[in-house]
Amino acid sequence: MLRAVHGSDAYANLLLPTKLAEAGLNEADAGLATELSYGTLRRQGYYDRIIELASGRPLAKIDPEVLDAVRLGVHQLLGMRVAAHAAVDESVALVAAAGKRSATGFANGVLRAIARDSEAQWRARALEGLVGDARLAMEHAHPLWIVEAFRAALAAEGRADELERLLRADNDPPRVSLVALPGLAGVAELGEPGGVSPIAARSVGGDPADNPVVASGRARVQDEGSQLAALALSRARPIVPGERWLDLCSGPGGKAAVLAAEAEAGGAVLLANELVPTRARLVRNALAVFAHPPEVVEGDGRRFATESGRFDRILLDAPCTGLGALRRRPEARWRKQASDLPGLRALQGELLEAAIQALAPGGLLAYVTCSPHLDETREVVAGALAGHPEVTAIDTPAVLAGIATRDLDLAPGTHAQLWPHRHGTDAMFIQLMAKAADGQGA
Repeated sequence: MLRAVHGSDAYANLLLPTKLAEAGLNEADAGLATELSYGTLRRQGYYDRIIELASGRPLAKIDPEVLDAVRLGVHQLLGMRVAAHAAVDESVALVAAAGKRSATGFANGVLRAIARDSEAQWRARALEGLVGDARLAMEHAHPLWIVEAFRAALAAEGRADELERLLRADNDPPRVSLVALPGLAGVAELGEPGGVSPIAARSVGGDPADNPVVASGRARVQDEGSQLAALALSRARPIVPGERWLDLCSGPGGKAAVLAAEAEAGGAVLLANELVPTRARLVRNALAVFAHPPEVVEGDGRRFATESGRFDRILLDAPCTGLGALRRRPEARWRKQASDLPGLRALQGELLEAAIQALAPGGLLAYVTCSPHLDETREVVAGALAGHPEVTAIDTPAVLAGIATRDLDLAPGTHAQLWPHRHGTDAMFIQLMAKAADGQGA
């Protein structure tokens, strides 16, 4: 799996379930395989520094297949309770199995050198000479630019002192959360209630797909932050039968399914849009459980700018860096770059502009990102509001206070920023906005 991630740009969270099924592993071994792969990917930057120190060689000089085998060994030695001899022997065997027999001596030497000293000793060496955010970035295996972005977002809430707690939470495997689609399933059918969402349940273990409610499509795996983002739009005010709803960027379909259930119960009509055909198919699959599935269309969401005032409620779950979901996408932190931000921010602004144009007078819009980065959240919203006096920001924390199952202790402001270390969710940003009924001004 590591080779697919590093060599073919595969996504670990999509590939691993398939690999586990193909291997036919029992629950314990599947858990071990998950920790081996996800743990190695999450802490890759930290382990790479230790490999360089132990080998005296820059990473660029190490064969990629050999490097991945050594990374697995380092995670077992420093991040798990695997016996040292087993971690070394199995990792060297992987190097040989990859056809790199000439490198087995190198791998054996590096791993035995690492095994001779404690994790605390290696941490001290890896952190030597580093201070401030650079030290935190190495210790908690996050690129420096992400640590700085997290600090800025927390500081904007007056909570910069929570940065290390956030970084630790990003490295903790998240509990699997399930969503019971309203009207189709109940939380009690799935397990114990979730932490913050009224339609969430916590998985009791094992493969969620083995749960008959999940297998039927009436429930599915979904982060509670995503659930709250959809419910913020659907439950901000009573639904008027006949309302027209739009999920502007609907792939892969989790929020669309929640909206479809809410729309069906309230007599609204949902349209789901998705740019990428493969993701559009995922949306259709997610909505197939409904007796009359909502329509799914394909195309660039910016085209809805020409459909002035067509929709009463719009969800814009905008394409973003995904920095809020690093717990679930372990390789993402090493793939994303600060240079990605300008293009994404421009796209987010254009999509939000299209959504505002397509929103009916008196309509409600939810701007959502799975990122806490200020450039993708507050700045995009501020730019849109500055150009549209007819649109106002709605008190989103107040809306969520009437939905969530516990006090979220959100920072002051009209937006809601969820956090892994505070809420046990992805770092989801939610801002509700409304267009004046007369369309002239707020």
